[in-house]
Amino acid sequence: MNLTNKVVWITGASSGIGEALAVKFAKEGAKLVLSARRREELERVKNDLNLPENAILVLPMDMLRPDTFGELTQQVTQHFGRIDVLVANAGISQREKVLETAPDDFKRVMDTNFTNLVLLTREVLPLFVKQQSGAFLVTSSVSGKLGTPYRAFYCASKHALQGFFDSLRAEVWRDGIQVTVACPGYIKTNISYSAIGKDGKPYGKMDTNQANGIPVEVCAQKMLQALKSGQREVMIAGFKETLGTYLQRFAPAVLWRVIKNYNIKAVEG
Repeated sequence: MNLTNKVVWITGASSGIGEALAVKFAKEGAKLVLSARRREELERVKNDLNLPENAILVLPMDMLRPDTFGELTQQVTQHFGRIDVLVANAGISQREKVLETAPDDFKRVMDTNFTNLVLLTREVLPLFVKQQSGAFLVTSSVSGKLGTPYRAFYCASKHALQGFFDSLRAEVWRDGIQVTVACPGYIKTNISYSAIGKDGKPYGKMDTNQANGIPVEVCAQKMLQALKSGQREVMIAGFKETLGTYLQRFAPAVLWRVIKNYNIKAVEG
């Protein structure tokens, strides 16, 4: 896939993996649409990219406002004339027990990470079908492959995301539409700070595993390479997370003995 002058819409573009992807796509010569809630952070990213004004659009959006998705999609197409890649990257994590997570909070996780992302996909998909081209680059997680304590709703949202986009891929490949799902493990970002914690408040600290994770620039580069080479899925994880996915498939009893101790200590630490 040649990304020169392709229109790439990145959600969650104000920080972390989304920001790193914006840098990578800009170097490929793509035209960018940057979306997230915080306009000031999007403007910062835009200024750092130093792209020509006609090659970038700052488009604030709230993943909890699906009623705005149709209008936002129209704004992109009116500005650039088309969309070539939707980077479904916006998301929120969780660090709390099931019974101590309020219904409104787990609904927020599911809506942000899955339900409303699907609704955004449904707004963009008809454009791809009409063009007979387009690509979805989806940020899932190793948590979409296995479940861990204190992350039940986050894991559920990523499992749902995996199932949806695997099914979508099987439906739309004849229309020239590509679906690439990335499954990052521990990536060195600030995602744990904003994760939903006790009483629905931000968790507010860096996980040890996150702090020692794969650099975000490396994750973004691997995602970009997977998109360009037409991969259906790419695992971007350290040895432990990768091993966990293999154990889940081939030796789930062994994985259970690891998870019931290791992940609780990681969260409580």
